[in-house]
Amino acid sequence: MSWELLLWLLALCALVALVVQLLRFLRADGDLTLLWAEWQGRRPEWELTDMVIWVTGASSGIGEELAYQLSKLGVSLVLSARRVQELERVKRRCLENGNLKEKDILILPLDLTDRSSHEAATKVVLQEFGKIDILVNNAGRAQRSLVVETSLDVFKELIELNYLGTVSLTLCVLPHMIERKQGKIVTVNSLLGIISAPLCTGYCASKHALRGFFNCLRTELATYPGIVVSNICPGPVQSNIVKNSLVGESKSKYIKGDLRKSKEPSSFVEPAPSSLTIVVDTDQSHKMATSRCVRLMLISMANDLKEVWITYQPFLLITYLWQYMPTWAWWLTNKLGKKRIENFKNGLDADISYFKFWKTKHD
Repeated sequence: MSWELLLWLLALCALVALVVQLLRFLRADGDLTLLWAEWQGRRPEWELTDMVIWVTGASSGIGEELAYQLSKLGVSLVLSARRVQELERVKRRCLENGNLKEKDILILPLDLTDRSSHEAATKVVLQEFGKIDILVNNAGRAQRSLVVETSLDVFKELIELNYLGTVSLTLCVLPHMIERKQGKIVTVNSLLGIISAPLCTGYCASKHALRGFFNCLRTELATYPGIVVSNICPGPVQSNIVKNSLVGESKSKYIKGDLRKSKEPSSFVEPAPSSLTIVVDTDQSHKMATSRCVRLMLISMANDLKEVWITYQPFLLITYLWQYMPTWAWWLTNKLGKKRIENFKNGLDADISYFKFWKTKHD
């Protein structure tokens, strides 16, 4: 075999490998580091067993699913949220389907906006289990409204809950982890903590603030290598987060339920600032299954990844553009943002149209 033929074969192999990796990226549902950890990294079943894990926002959505999957790993669980009845329901299902006993699960009602209660709540956990290995900051709320139609109270509420409440609880738990020189602080952020999109100005601000805070905290804890600070950034996930989003004072009047403009005066409902919620019945099959999102979160926790992006295309590609090619990202976001606003005004999920050509199914 001549050297020329060998070089041609090597070039062909390199081209095939590049095409294969491109196809894998187009079907990816997480950033490349995360997917590598899923393939070659440590398993949650090996790394998280026997840990005490405190999950906020555990009454629904990602927090609820996280409780179910953790209950099968032999951990001790602290479940916190405002709705005690929902927490009890989650606990019962954990006991029915998991590997835990009654003594392994603590129901701890918690309101993140009541910052004066966080120190006492932390003491309750330490008295019950003696330690906190992982704090999962999951509680929060979204927003769906144009900035010119949004009351300042909405922005204040989002910052109080999503940012200040999360920081306050972290500051209560952190001294315990520093004393033990180990622990994991896992914060469920959002892709909107990296990129920006219309209809989410207050939400984006709170999530960008969280990302900045925890990235700075990680550097300050460099002398404690046993303390891991992780940002989890999911994209659209099947949950009620859109349904329960905050909206502002709208200058338009919409039908309560699907936000479509009505010609009948009797069906008009005037939205109230910060207290009104969006109720949009729409197919969520284009969004990532909550179980898949949580599985990737557990892989991130097991492998001590500092930041992970969990989403389908095209959002994964857009996030990479925001990270490495921001000028292109701005151009693309402006184009897609117009459609997002149009979907919102028509009573549709704001992101549904992006999945017309990119749609991956995961159980």
